Amino acid sequence: MKIEARIFNIITVFFFLSAVVYGVWAKEPVGTVALILVGGLSLIIGSYFSFVARRIEQRPEDNPDAEISDGAGELGFFSPGSYWPAGLAAAAAFAGISLAFFHAWMIVLAVGFVLIMVAGLVFEYHTGPGHH
Repeated sequence: MKIEARIFNIITVFFFLSAVVYGVWAKEPVGTVALILVGGLSLIIGSYFSFVARRIEQRPEDNPDAEISDGAGELGFFSPGSYWPAGLAAAAAFAGISLAFFHAWMIVLAVGFVLIMVAGLVFEYHTGPGHH
């Protein structure tokens, strides 16, 4: 996580310096504020990665002397096939259309569909306690 934190902290410095240069040259407040906000968002991500990097053990990616075999092993569980992402994409498209037309009944339905699809995707493999 240290590498990722360093990358985002460098990006943060870049955006803040860009905001200063843009503010002096363009004298436009909207672009300057946008660059400051983007710098703030990358600062949040970089700070989070720094926070996590201090609390977990060193990964092979963080060790400059690591070998490829150090990263071998279990990486986690990945779904072999699921239809929930397609349903979530359709629900998100419906939500976008409903917001474009700004019909309240469509927005309510779309939010309901999105929540159902997200819940289905998140809890797809959750069977609860007592089930094997």
